[in-house]
Amino acid sequence: MVGTVQPVLGRRLHVLLDDGRFERLHRLAGDRGVSVGSLVRHALDVAYPADGQRRSAAAAAILDSPAAPSPKLDDLRAELVALREASVPDHAPLAPPARKARR
Repeated sequence: MVGTVQPVLGRRLHVLLDDGRFERLHRLAGDRGVSVGSLVRHALDVAYPADGQRRSAAAAAILDSPAAPSPKLDDLRAELVALREASVPDHAPLAPPARKARR
């Protein structure tokens, strides 16, 4: 990470893994250009975040995940409008948000 200070790594942990898990970590580390230890530290941070960092860890996990298919924007807007209308039945239907002009 550019511009961040990395903590001093002064503690050692010995973990036994089966061949399949180790190979998976080794392959991922090679693909990402990082060490196996770095992958393990990242997994620990995401799975067990320090107090107050749960949202940051969740956001990082989402941002690190591969892209997935998503609904078309107009379909998503229509679904959100329907959900809003269903949650406030005593009010007039909500108009969809105005679209911003693209540059």
